[in-house]
Amino acid sequence: MIKDETTVLVLFHSNGGTTYKLAKAIAKGIERQDGVKAVLRQVPHICQSEEVRRHAFASVPYATPEELGQYDGLAFGSAIHFGNMTADMRLFLDGTLGLWAQRKLEGVPATVFMAAGGGAGREAALLSFWSTLAVHGMVLVPTGMMGAAEVDKTLPQGNTVFGTTALAAMLGTERPSESELYVAALQGEALAKVAKALAPLRRQDAAPASAANVQEASINRPEQRVQELKLELPELPNPVGNYTPYSRSGNLVFINQVALKEGKVLYPGVIGEDLTIAEAKEATHQTMLNVLAVLREATDGDLSRVKQVVQLTGYLNTPPGYTQHAEVMNVASDLAVAVFGEKGKHARAAIGASSIPVNSPVEIQAVFEVE
Repeated sequence: MIKDETTVLVLFHSNGGTTYKLAKAIAKGIERQDGVKAVLRQVPHICQSEEVRRHAFASVPYATPEELGQYDGLAFGSAIHFGNMTADMRLFLDGTLGLWAQRKLEGVPATVFMAAGGGAGREAALLSFWSTLAVHGMVLVPTGMMGAAEVDKTLPQGNTVFGTTALAAMLGTERPSESELYVAALQGEALAKVAKALAPLRRQDAAPASAANVQEASINRPEQRVQELKLELPELPNPVGNYTPYSRSGNLVFINQVALKEGKVLYPGVIGEDLTIAEAKEATHQTMLNVLAVLREATDGDLSRVKQVVQLTGYLNTPPGYTQHAEVMNVASDLAVAVFGEKGKHARAAIGASSIPVNSPVEIQAVFEVE
C-alpha cells in the first residue's frame, strides 16, 4: 500500500447489478477527493448462477477478508434479504475473525449501501451491517440528511439516514434512480474525507499485535471456509492401481478424482441419459470434495499453503451432441473460489468423454501451486 495515498475499498455483493451500480457511484464520489483512490472488489458468491456470470460485474476481482486491513476506508454494499445482508456477504464478514483478534479494523472509517427491492426492512438491513462493523471498532459514516434538498421528490427514493439504498423493485423507473446515485456519490465523498483525515493518525498509531493476538489470529482461512460452508471432506480414497492419490513436481500438485462417495460411484452412467443435470452437478461437487481431501493430504493438513488453483479439467461422461459441459463444471469452479477466494480462480477445460473409469459421470484433473 502506498503510504502517501489514501485507499478506500468498495466491497459489494450483487446478483442483479443494482448494488454494483451503487458501488460505482460510491467509488466515483470517493475519487472526488484529491489523493484518495477507490478500489472496487466483490464478495465471492456461494453459488454463482449463469445469469450472474453475464453481468458486467462478473469481471470485478474477488476480495479476501484478510485484505480489508490494508485499506484506509471501507464501503460495504449488498442486496437486502429479509431485513439483513445477503448470505454471501454475511459469510465473508464471518471470515474477519482474524482481523478482529488483531484489532486491524479498529478506527477504520466505514459506510454501508444496499439494494432494497421494494424498500421493506432497509433500515434494519443497514443496521445489521453496522452491528458487525461496530464490533470491529470501526468509525461509522452515515448519510444523515445529505442530498435531501436535491433529490427528485416526484419519485419514491430509497435513501435513509444510515446509508444509501436503491428501490430496485420499483417498476417503470430506472434503478438506481439518478437521485439514489447522486446520494451514493455524496456518501462516497463523505467517507473519503474521513478516511483521508484519519489515515495519517492510524499509520502513526499502528503498533505490532501482541503475541496472544497473533496466535488468536493465526486462522487457516481455507479450512475456516470449509467449516463455514459446512463441507465434509471425505477420507482419502485408496488407489486401485499402481499410482498415488497425488503427485508433486516442484511447487505444483497434480490430482485426479472421480465421483466416489463412501466407496461407491455417485450417480453412475451417462449425463443426460442415466442421470439428470442436477445429479451430474451433485456428482461434480462430490468429485471436487474428493480433490480437496487429497489436496489437504498433499499440504500436510494445511490448505492455507495453496498459493493458486492453477487448472481444473473436467471429463464428463456425455452422449454425442451434449452441450452443457460448462454448466456442470461450474460447480467445481465455484467451490474452488468459495474455499480459496481470489486464489481459487483458475484456467479450465470441460471435455465430453464416451466413458470414464468405474462408470463415473465425471472425473476432475486439478493442478495446484503450493508453498
